[in-house]
Parts: sequence; C-alpha cells; structure tokens
Amino acid sequence: MSDRIRALLTRRRATLLTVAVLLCLPPFYLDAFWLRIGLFSMAAAIGAVGLALLSGTAGQLSLGHAFFIAVGAYGYTWLAGDPGPGLPTALAVPLAVLMAGLAGGLFSPVAGRVKGIYLGIATLALVFLGHHVLLTAESVTGGFNGRSVPPLSLGGFTFDTGDELTVLGVPFGAEERLWFLGLALFALTWFTARGLLRSRPGRALAALRDSETAAAVMGVDVARHRSAAFVVSSMYAGLAGVLLALAFRRVVPDYFGLVLSVDYLAMIVIGGLGSVAGATAGAVFVTALPLLMTRYADQLPLVAAPGSAEGAVGPTEAARYLYGAAIVLVLLYAPDGLHGLARRARDRLRRRRTPTTTQDTVLPSPPPPAAAARPKEHTP
Repeated sequence: MSDRIRALLTRRRATLLTVAVLLCLPPFYLDAFWLRIGLFSMAAAIGAVGLALLSGTAGQLSLGHAFFIAVGAYGYTWLAGDPGPGLPTALAVPLAVLMAGLAGGLFSPVAGRVKGIYLGIATLALVFLGHHVLLTAESVTGGFNGRSVPPLSLGGFTFDTGDELTVLGVPFGAEERLWFLGLALFALTWFTARGLLRSRPGRALAALRDSETAAAVMGVDVARHRSAAFVVSSMYAGLAGVLLALAFRRVVPDYFGLVLSVDYLAMIVIGGLGSVAGATAGAVFVTALPLLMTRYADQLPLVAAPGSAEGAVGPTEAARYLYGAAIVLVLLYAPDGLHGLARRARDRLRRRRTPTTTQDTVLPSPPPPAAAARPKEHTP
C-alpha cells in the first residue's frame, strides 16, 4: 500500500512539474495578444478562487466582489503613485491586499449575521457605493478618467518596457515579464486555497454550507467562520485587483461595476462551485471568450466587428449570450460545472485503461448420486 501511495505522489509531482514547465513557455512563442489573455485570465482566476471559497465552500452569496477588486487595484495605484504615499511598489502590493482584507473585515459583521439573498443585496450596495467613491474622490482615484498604474519593481527588476531585456533571443516586454509574476501569484493562490479547503477551517466552512444547525452542534462558531470567509475572499479579490491593474496599466471606475461581479459569479458557476480547479477553468472561459470573439469578429457569423452599425451584435454582447447559455446548460445538465465533467471523464477513462479481468472459477461438478443399494439377487 505504501508503494502505491509513493507512486501516486511521484506521478503527481511529475504532473505538476510538467504543467509548470509548459506554463513557462508561452512568453517565448506567443505574441502580446495571447499573453494579455493569459494575464487577464490569471487575474480573474485569483479572484474567482476567492469567490469560490466564499460562495461555493461557505455558501454565502456575494455580488460585491468587484468592490474588493477595485480596492486592491486602486489601493496599489495610490500607495505606490503620486499623489499618494509613493511607497516602494514591492511594499504597496501586500498593503493593497491587506486594504482589501480590511474592507472585508469592516463588512464582516454584516456577513456574519446575514445570509442568502439578503447578503447578496447587502454586498450589491458595496458596488454602487464604491463606484460613487471612485468617481468623486478625484485626489485619490483620478475621477472618471482614472489613474496610471506605477510598474512593479522587485530588487531593481521592473515589470515594464523601460529597459531592454532579451532572454534566449526573445525580447521581454511588459507582458512577458508580467506573465511570470502572474504565474507566481496564481500558484500562491492555488496552493493556499487548496490547503485551506483541506484544513479544519475549510471543513468547518463546508459544514456551514451543508447545515448551519449541524455545524453549530459540532462546535463551529457560525458568525466567526462566516466573517473569516468574507475576509479571506476579499484578500484574494484584492490580489486579483493588483494584477489586473498591472496588466491594464490604467485603472478606471467603469470597469469595476456590477457587470464585473456578475462575471465572477458566472465563472464559479460554470467552473463548479467550491472547486479551485473549477473556478480557474470558469475564469479562463469567461475572460478569454470576449477577447477572442473581438479579435475574430470578422470571421464569425452573426457577430459584428467593434464599431459597426447599430443593431448588430458586438463580440462582447455575443460572448455574454454564450456564457449565459453555458450557465443554463450547466445548471440543467452538470450542476458541478466543468470540474465535475472533467472528473467524470477522467474516471471513465481510467476505468477503460484498467479493465477488471474476472476469471471464471470452474467449480468441480458434484459427484453423481450414489445408486440405491439393492439386495443381491440369488441366481437359482
């Protein structure tokens, strides 16, 4: 049994190493468009994992995820920029994440006592309040036009196009450099979230989702765990906001609206509630689809290129229709999302690769019944 477990762990390490190597190759072969899609997808995946922990694991509905993403994005921009404290960018990143967590902590008393649709409405108010603050606090946010994002600098290495850098004959611009930063942040998110789900607090959150009464009977502090889940989710959203700001290089208030919160709900529903891998898959699907449709709009039927005549369906609207239909199909036929579909397909493939060979056991035939004893006939 120990040999089997050791072989399984070795196989998993080999798989992780292979995936890590493959994810490091795109900057050497793909152009800036595909790298931007990857960057936006990684940022969305970080935020979607946080929402999956809150809604999928803890069972709390939140429509205010865009607010905490905005806190992370604008927090980094203000902390590292001018006007602002002008802190080192390496210090501004964790402080921006902590600011998002602090915002979640200030709202956590509400999250600890309200649940369901009522919590969703309460978090919805955060989006409208945050959008109003982003428009009016011009000295901090830049108002309607937003602010330019200072490039991140770590140990003298700047994630920007300011200095020329060539790696293996490939010029590394901002997208190439940010790709590896996004990979590092996403890997941090992946392993910390999976560790949280497997820990005692993660099991307590799952118990809360299934039955609050049963969880309370087992000794789970319902209000405290709800509040903690909201704070952790807010910090993941703040980290996603920082990476989005670095990828966009400019933050504007209109991006952080209700539509963004709905997009994140679509990500975790399509990918599968309560799953880190599912949230990642849903984030890639929802993020990449409109960008791909925008690029190839002239080659797609019933989709007009951006800026076409009125009445035509643009690529962004067409993408929303498509993943809206995907949500309906998932809810009807695959409630556990893309992650559940992949798991069932993997199990089916594994069963086909290792067929069970049943050998027919040939039982010995029972001996024929002994003939009834007859008295010996005497011959005359």
